[in-house]
Amino acid sequence: MSLEVAYACVLIAAVLPYIWVGIAKAGARGYDNRDPRGWMARQSEPRRVRAYAAQLNAFEAFPIFAAGVALASIAQVEEQRIALLAVVFIVARVLHGVFYLADRATLRSLAWLVAIACSLALLANAAMAVG
Repeated sequence: MSLEVAYACVLIAAVLPYIWVGIAKAGARGYDNRDPRGWMARQSEPRRVRAYAAQLNAFEAFPIFAAGVALASIAQVEEQRIALLAVVFIVARVLHGVFYLADRATLRSLAWLVAIACSLALLANAAMAVG
């Protein structure tokens, strides 16, 4: 694996929130594009609410991951290590969203933990490479 794989993972991570919000809005009646946040706040369908929560969490997870990949790359951490951590992050984040939609809280939390561990490992590897 190479940095191209890791960079592609950053792109995928950037797109994931939009997939989850697309699911949250899919088939919605009365969607108000003039007040999308107000509309979402009024939703009560559990799957729709969970998909929206997955979107918010995906946005929260993105910065630390993208920074981890960028800093590890700049610090010249082994490319295979960066790529592997990036791929595991993406798998964990996709599973996180799937488990959110399926209302599997424990599995969702485990997927979240794996993903954040990957981001932290990327940052730690970058720090050790320059230190």
